[in-house]
Amino acid sequence: MNPIKLLLVDDDPLVRAGLSFMLGGADDIEIVGEAGDGTEVAGLVAERRPDVVLMDIRMPTMDGLAATEALRRRPDAPEVIVLTTFHADEQVLRALRAGAAGFVLKDTAPAEIVEAVRAVAAGEPVLSPSVTQQLITRVTGDDPQQGRRERALGRLALLGEREREVAVAVGRGASNAEIAAELFLSVATVKAHVSRILTKLDLNNRVQVALLAHDAGLLDGVE
Repeated sequence: MNPIKLLLVDDDPLVRAGLSFMLGGADDIEIVGEAGDGTEVAGLVAERRPDVVLMDIRMPTMDGLAATEALRRRPDAPEVIVLTTFHADEQVLRALRAGAAGFVLKDTAPAEIVEAVRAVAAGEPVLSPSVTQQLITRVTGDDPQQGRRERALGRLALLGEREREVAVAVGRGASNAEIAAELFLSVATVKAHVSRILTKLDLNNRVQVALLAHDAGLLDGVE
């Protein structure tokens, strides 16, 4: 199996050195490049073709949010994990809405960061819906932004009934196998539904599905 190609982006060379030492020790991860600012990311991604980018939020010229938004517009976009010091940060939430697959704190245990990279490379998000809800609540308050629920419901109206059920289950953090068991479907059918949901709603990943379901009020009461 080919190793996961990883690009490190952080303006602190000591942080990059620590991450490189920590992640470079994993047999299935290959660090293919480092960047000190978001302005360097596009060129390195085109040249090195990483599978995953570990992206710092705060950088001096182009921050991680702008770099993530630019990356996720690419047709061959790598997955992005946001690296931050605060779990309740408006920029983190905006990065998730822009297509980042999740976030890790800079003081996260090394083994957990390694597992996060592996999970994202495998197409899984690296945060639970409950964490997503806590983040939204702490950043925006208990009530959704005016009109956000209506817009989210309008977008979800594009889905068929079964696709909507799958979308809500994805929002609850259920795996494909768990959704299959709950809805009496095959795992392959669930995967096909998820793929169609992402295409119909023009979303990048399951985290964005969870955010949309939350905005629509479909995850109220989910722990």
